[in-house]
Amino acid sequence: MFSATAANSALKARNVVSWVKRSATQHSAWRSTKVVGSREGLTQPPRSRLPQRTSSSGVGARLAKRSAVAASIIAILTVGGYGALQLAMAQMGDPQLPQASELSTVVLDRHGKLLRAYTTPDGRWRMPVEPEDVDPRYLAILMAFEDQRFYEHPGFEARAFVRAAVTAVTHQRLVSGGSTLTMQVARLLDGRHERTPQGKLRQVVRALQLEDRLDKKEILRLYLRLAPFGGNIEGTRAASLAYFGKEPRHLSVGEAALLVALPQSPEVRRPDRGSKYAETARNRVLDRALEVGVITQAEADRAKTERVPTARRAFPKLAPHLSDSEVAHNPDAHIVRLTLDAGIQTALETLAEDQARLLGPKLSAAILATDHTTGEVLAYVGSAGYLDGTRFGAVDMVQAVRSPGSTLKPVIYGLAFESGLAHPETFIEDKRARFGSYSPENFDEDFHGTVTIREALGNSLNVPAVKALAAVGPNRLVGRLKRAGLEPQMPPMTQPTLAIALGGVGTTLQDLTSLYAGIARGGEAIRLSWRPDEIAPAEGAGLRAAAAAKRRVLSPVASWYVTDILKDAPPPANFKRGAIAYKTGTSYGYRDAWAIGYDGRYTIAVWIGRPDGVSTPGLMGRLAAAPILFDAFTRISEHRTAFAPAPPGVLKVSSGADLPPPLKRFREGPDDILASTGPFLEPPVLISFPPDRAELERQSEDEQPVVFKAEGGALPLTWLVDGKPIDSNPHRREVTWTPGALGFVKLSVVDAKGRVDRVTVRLKQE
Repeated sequence: MFSATAANSALKARNVVSWVKRSATQHSAWRSTKVVGSREGLTQPPRSRLPQRTSSSGVGARLAKRSAVAASIIAILTVGGYGALQLAMAQMGDPQLPQASELSTVVLDRHGKLLRAYTTPDGRWRMPVEPEDVDPRYLAILMAFEDQRFYEHPGFEARAFVRAAVTAVTHQRLVSGGSTLTMQVARLLDGRHERTPQGKLRQVVRALQLEDRLDKKEILRLYLRLAPFGGNIEGTRAASLAYFGKEPRHLSVGEAALLVALPQSPEVRRPDRGSKYAETARNRVLDRALEVGVITQAEADRAKTERVPTARRAFPKLAPHLSDSEVAHNPDAHIVRLTLDAGIQTALETLAEDQARLLGPKLSAAILATDHTTGEVLAYVGSAGYLDGTRFGAVDMVQAVRSPGSTLKPVIYGLAFESGLAHPETFIEDKRARFGSYSPENFDEDFHGTVTIREALGNSLNVPAVKALAAVGPNRLVGRLKRAGLEPQMPPMTQPTLAIALGGVGTTLQDLTSLYAGIARGGEAIRLSWRPDEIAPAEGAGLRAAAAAKRRVLSPVASWYVTDILKDAPPPANFKRGAIAYKTGTSYGYRDAWAIGYDGRYTIAVWIGRPDGVSTPGLMGRLAAAPILFDAFTRISEHRTAFAPAPPGVLKVSSGADLPPPLKRFREGPDDILASTGPFLEPPVLISFPPDRAELERQSEDEQPVVFKAEGGALPLTWLVDGKPIDSNPHRREVTWTPGALGFVKLSVVDAKGRVDRVTVRLKQE
């Protein structure tokens, strides 16, 4: 670039000298009618309402003499500098463009809104930004103040150098530096800010190199990314977020002017350290923009009244668990896009934090919201406060394996409907039953006699659910869950047992959300995703029907029956019945509270509990998680989408008496039940002492220890008295407890698989 023979070089040098002299002469005339300023003291044109300045003949002579001296100096420097310029361009090497590619990683939602940002490896906020991402008024003010001929000059502005030299002689100090935006980018890339002639020459060389390699938009992009704004803030986007808390796409005139002013002296003018200097510099930029005609007088006056920020704002930290995971899986990406909705994410994170705080200390919450028509995840709340150490906020409870409590019951009954074993109006007995050595009880420790399947599922009765699972088979349930894409967790070398009906298996909030999303879709399973490129194709262009059938959760008829029951479940106080089909669950020992529901479009799942697995007495899905679920639906949309109509094959009857004889009463013959359950490789946990309804006599009211013993079950064991855990060795099957008073006591023991046994004893004085 710029290679020439010595003769051509001399000719070009003479032409430059001649041009400089003409420019100096023109500048002298221009100077006599204009008050010269700079970024520190801006140029003001003469106006009709201002008195015109006049110069005496003596002043004019002195100005002409000084201008001539300046022109001579520039001419001498030009002759020698032209050759130095060519030599420097050959020896300096290429500009450090790779440095500009070291950007902050940003995570964006479905609309391009910022969810979370990360600093560069050296700890700087330098975000990806394009010229079209910033307010056009900011660009106009930037050009007016920094470089009016940015799109015309070849990298440096000769007239600006002439003006800088003349004004330096006139004022006997450096008033205007004459740097273009391209030269400023060159300086930022080199990391040098030299005000010497050699430094300026280096910037010119770099500017010419940049102009040769990049177009104007690429150079402007570099400036928008690299311009310093104080501290570790670099680039217009990072500055706009740090000082105004918003993207630079919609800036006020005052905000735009402040962002133009800060890079000139970023540490001195930092708003968070000295807003007085920032305000003064902003007003100078506004004056210049007014002079050039970029803004009106009214806009300038209004902008000068805007408050200058006095502190930095925190960058968004939405969906931190998911963001961390996705960034870790895409280490080379500067932009990570998710299907989340920033508005919904913000609302549900706030909901989780507020409700967990109300429920009690050390409790956390997780919420997963999806659009089950597409499989897109709209909100991913991994905990109630990512930075809250008291609640183990860094633990992602969306992916944590926990006991699902009663949340699998809809699938159990769905399999019974699908197999022709039952109908929602089929009668089933809710009374004490024993399956081998396993004797389940209802949560309220009572039995309700003959009930319909609708009543059994709607009231989450345990005994009928176990009977239904015994009929369809635990292995079939687990197989169906796996076919739908779930991964139920069981101890190694064990087979599924009837305890699965009441939570005796491990699963995650994500898997349960996927399961219920499949039921909401008429039984068709769908893979949930938060990556836009993994979303399933739209209906009609998706998987083949045969492939979809292989991943089906339930048949369309069975799914409709389940939905018809769940939508009539009693809602929490102040919420409408019938708009949401939902199910709650509580794991043994009050460790996990669940609520999962759906309407015609959205599926939302809520978990409440302690991430460390410690019991929270009284924590139940119906009381703790269900209100959060319904509130979450309200925050996603005030209007509910209707459920799908009944598919062909649905049998609608008003009562069980209208059913065909095989469906009127649930068949539960002991031979059939035991044959379908498969072998029990491990007996359930049982309290061997004291027996239920026993009375334990004590010699006095003084505190005396009582020994409890258990048999069967999988270690470790957890003992509870009146719902509260007591100190015990979890790897032993007996525990010593010292009661505080006489009277009735409810004793419970829970094994590692979530199976439980309870007895009630009375302590009395001998």
